[in-house]
Amino acid sequence: MPNFTPIDLGPTIPEAITTGASGRLHVKMYRQAEDAITEATTDIELAREFIAHGELSAKSIQNTQKELFRFLTWCREEAKKTLAQLNVADLNAYKEFLKNPPPEWVCTTKWPRTDARYRPFTGPLSDASRRQAMIAVKGLLGFAEQTGYLRRNPGALVRNVRAPSASRITRYLTQGAIALALETVAHRAADTPAALKRRARDRFLLVAFAHTGARLNEIVGASMGAIYTEGNGRWWIDVLGKGNKPRRLPVPPDMLDAFRTYRQTFGLLPQTGRTDRTPLVLSSRSRELARITDEAASEAIKAIFADAAGVADGRGDADTAATLRQASAHWLRHSMLTNHANNGVQLKTLQDTAGHANIATTAAYLHKTDNERYDEIIASVSGRGIL
Repeated sequence: MPNFTPIDLGPTIPEAITTGASGRLHVKMYRQAEDAITEATTDIELAREFIAHGELSAKSIQNTQKELFRFLTWCREEAKKTLAQLNVADLNAYKEFLKNPPPEWVCTTKWPRTDARYRPFTGPLSDASRRQAMIAVKGLLGFAEQTGYLRRNPGALVRNVRAPSASRITRYLTQGAIALALETVAHRAADTPAALKRRARDRFLLVAFAHTGARLNEIVGASMGAIYTEGNGRWWIDVLGKGNKPRRLPVPPDMLDAFRTYRQTFGLLPQTGRTDRTPLVLSSRSRELARITDEAASEAIKAIFADAAGVADGRGDADTAATLRQASAHWLRHSMLTNHANNGVQLKTLQDTAGHANIATTAAYLHKTDNERYDEIIASVSGRGIL
């Protein structure tokens, strides 16, 4: 059985990657160049330095730590090599390893890394996930070469994983499906104070994601004071996007109403000031005003969609039910952008709202031309009586 001893990649006291026969940790010196511009003397120290130097968001740091924990554990347990000993064949082997990790590396339950039952994987990685994993690995190796920790970078000769990208966004919900989800959460039973809070919070979450197109962590990471007006009748929400880039998004009237109702349910005044640092998305169970995690917010949205799917089934709408069962909070982002694109909102406006660095990413939400082409063909077939 491989040893999944936690590798601490946080900015703390360095520790070694290997253990000796006695079980004691041993620090190995790997620096290759005399003029290295890094203080790292072990692979783990280098990984810490790599993560810290990039000014990454908290979410990006978490994801990079996860990928490098997997990789360094694989180096220790499978390749039995240090970074300085890896070659191109090793890295290609790791890329293949990610396709189907051995059973002893896999557990469907996400135990904490400090738990003996923890495993690095929950199953095989998709091509897109493998691509992201190798980007982190190659980034680490490139950093190692640039700082003089390694004399050469074998990652430079490893091809990126080809992840098929869709030419259009397909994970989105119709206005009818979103309306059904809103109706479902609004009529959710709430016979306890905690249930009342949860219903009001989840309804606000659903409305917020559907109207702003914000990413999950952008809403969860915001504060109550992020929703404000400048006195001209327009309301906004300030969010912090990828790369810590600030963005402000319009808040329509029904989102503002949901926000005020949500606050009142938690015993707060309907509106607050811009200096209010109370978390925007609150736990319904905590006696204090505590923020919930991204994962908890995601599960809350999925629970709404699951309930709405049951309602759709009861109405005989199997297609909507099937779509809702697959949906997540991110689908609401796709849905908002797609619906605005189809309603003629300018592409540059959508790019700024979405926080896309490349306008080509925003262009994937344009479905109107295809819809019009479909309508023209169907109308022609119906009008001329073509088979």
